[in-house]
Amino acid sequence: MTSGTRIETWSSSFAFYLSVAGAAVGLGTLWRFPFLAGKHGGGLFVLVFVMACLLIAIPLLVSEFMIGRRGGPNVPAAAGRIAIASGRSPKWAAIGTLGTLAVFLIMTYYSVIGGWIFAYIETYATGAKSLDQAGLTARFSALLADPWRLMFWHAAFMAATLVISAAGLHRGIEIGNKIMMPGLFGILLALAIVALDQGDASRALAFLTHVDFSQLSGELVLAAVGQAFFATGVGMAIMIAYGSHVAATTSLPRSAAVVTCSIVLASVLSSLLIFPLVFGSDVDPAQGPQLAFIVMPSIFIGMPAGDLIGMLFFVLLGFAALSSSIAGLEPGGAWLMERFGMKRVAAISLVAAVTWLLGLATVLSFNHWSDLHPLAAIERFRMSTVFDLVDYFASNILLPVGALLTSLFVGWRLERNATAADFGASPAIRTLLLVLLRYLCPVAIAGVLVSAI
Repeated sequence: MTSGTRIETWSSSFAFYLSVAGAAVGLGTLWRFPFLAGKHGGGLFVLVFVMACLLIAIPLLVSEFMIGRRGGPNVPAAAGRIAIASGRSPKWAAIGTLGTLAVFLIMTYYSVIGGWIFAYIETYATGAKSLDQAGLTARFSALLADPWRLMFWHAAFMAATLVISAAGLHRGIEIGNKIMMPGLFGILLALAIVALDQGDASRALAFLTHVDFSQLSGELVLAAVGQAFFATGVGMAIMIAYGSHVAATTSLPRSAAVVTCSIVLASVLSSLLIFPLVFGSDVDPAQGPQLAFIVMPSIFIGMPAGDLIGMLFFVLLGFAALSSSIAGLEPGGAWLMERFGMKRVAAISLVAAVTWLLGLATVLSFNHWSDLHPLAAIERFRMSTVFDLVDYFASNILLPVGALLTSLFVGWRLERNATAADFGASPAIRTLLLVLLRYLCPVAIAGVLVSAI
């Protein structure tokens, strides 16, 4: 590490794997992947997604882990420190700055959505009566229309995130993920088994395994690459922050492979949970939040022990949201601790408080500000709310630009001997990672960026 400061490291490689998997396996994996697979024909999308994870996600993860391990936990400064040590421009610090800004903006609305999940956990836990489709739609609409309820649950979710994160690396983040990650995969596996038993398993399996190359298109490839890119969390600065705590003896390629495999596994299991049930009920799986908050609860109604299954489903989503959220506070908190000498509790609390405050704009976007369209003069954003604009800017601009800079910096601006120790012992793997970072990753990321713009 170039900063010369002693950094606290993960207690074990296993703790690191769980924590990074927790950061990556979020709501985007559990409901965005099934949505995209449903929209793009199933099996072919799954195949392209897996290839994108192997060829794009792994090299980018290794690069971000390396920047963190060598540059230190102050994410906005990490790449700049490495660049200076390598005789390059300190302006490469933009990698961490863009990532920190991106994850901060994402957290402002991610916490609101996490609050929706907490509200539904409370609904199931208190034994609320099951409703029909119309009643479920009305219940979700009523939640979004009530800014005070949204503020409360937004605060509750952020408070839970703060309690875990402020406790520190070992007593907070590690312990939290050691509980949530096995719980998440255990619940996900159990619900997938129930779904295969209760739903249309044969149709779901056929949909997810049938590969029809005649459906291959640029739109499908970009969607799969984009999902692989977003699912791994690259570009958000989270992996740089977590990478700063990795011991020098830990293999970064192996770590990236483990994390990527966990994302693929969670994506497949979430599909095995969603598709048998929606096909068994003749429901369109290509839906957004309505799939989780309206469609799935409506399916649970007709199932044996439906209330229990519904409760477990939202606990599953809660674990996914919370494990990603605690990672989201790290880049900003680490910057405050090093830049201003703040204690961890104070730094994380400040980031959480500002995040919650700015998240009120998302809360109001679903009710009082639903007709407010700040960029209505631009046709593309004519109907975009404040929430839509924040999401678009963070996810479609900052993340891909940061990831593109990462691939260019590590692939082209650092000498081979500067990356050799971090890219693994095998010369073949080091060469493959370098080739992917130099050629495939920039092209793929640029494609996602251009398609989003």
